[in-house]
Amino acid sequence: MSKKSKQFQLQHKYLCKPRISPQVLKKGMKVKDLVDEYSRSGAFNAGRLAEACRLYCHMIDENATIGLTLSGAMTPTGMGGILISLIENGFVDFIISTGANLYHDLHFALNLPIHQGDFRVDDTELYEAGIERIYDIFITDDLLLKTDKFIQDVAKRITPTEPLSTADFHYILGMAVLDDTPSPRLSFVAQAARHNVPVFVSSPGDSSIGMNLSYLKIQNRGITVDTDLDVLQTTAIVFDSEKNGIVSIGGGSPKNFYMQTQPTLAQILDINKGGHDYFIQITTDAPQWGGLSGATPTEAISWGKIRREEVKNHVVVYSDATIAMPILAGYVVSERKPRKKKHLYRGLAEQLAALKKQVK
Repeated sequence: MSKKSKQFQLQHKYLCKPRISPQVLKKGMKVKDLVDEYSRSGAFNAGRLAEACRLYCHMIDENATIGLTLSGAMTPTGMGGILISLIENGFVDFIISTGANLYHDLHFALNLPIHQGDFRVDDTELYEAGIERIYDIFITDDLLLKTDKFIQDVAKRITPTEPLSTADFHYILGMAVLDDTPSPRLSFVAQAARHNVPVFVSSPGDSSIGMNLSYLKIQNRGITVDTDLDVLQTTAIVFDSEKNGIVSIGGGSPKNFYMQTQPTLAQILDINKGGHDYFIQITTDAPQWGGLSGATPTEAISWGKIRREEVKNHVVVYSDATIAMPILAGYVVSERKPRKKKHLYRGLAEQLAALKKQVK
């Protein structure tokens, strides 16, 4: 083959996508219009966000069981409202989160104010004023204490005969929010309970909710949270699902807790499903530091966590989630009709029983 012929073949291979043209902004543009312009360019993380929007729609069209993982403290930014929209439309079937996101979500239901703040402040003065800072968000000691009391009051009313999973406790907590708070419509924990969306926390002791439950243990009034049940219940959900997909906001422990369900099946239980079908991640971390938040989907393929790529089934958007997630969610809510809800919490016991029957 001549050098020119080889060059022609390589150009044909790599120049097969559409040409880039200047993006066009118009008055009255909608989220879809903006994403379409991102797609016309296809460049950098705007291009990846457009890919994520299309992949999320594909997950919905395939009726995949969609998990959402939530790291850090996103709910103080107001992101809980976005989760509520996704839950109400049937676009999220279960959630794995940090405890901080659930704890701060309760402030809104209790009508306790979270204030816009600033990161260019004297934190010593904030401490003296009884104000806590989450980057550029301000909350108060009084808010924390009232939220603590609500959690303790709910936990004190529980008389379990056996240990609970975090999904069990958060369902009870969410139902209490629905019944006993002034603004339950503002709480994603409450709306998850309303629609039977299980909410797991991968590190239940690592938050103010865990701190409050441990305080009750001192009073001999505590409940026992069994994290082994969380491992089994999340694995049973994946086992029972024909197709699985994830939207991971951030990464960290919640992301890995979801991803490990496939190795739990294949490596531990000898039930190989071949990996998750779809993967979307929004992160600001990079892979070369070796952290969970930066671990790429291609790395996950080596662990059997994601199905090997036959079609484009994964995308990573390197962006601040407070920028990218509203666009992603806004796109799918506007482009897809509400989906029939799976009500997974109702079926957890049945799904776990089915998994146990398959264990060799």
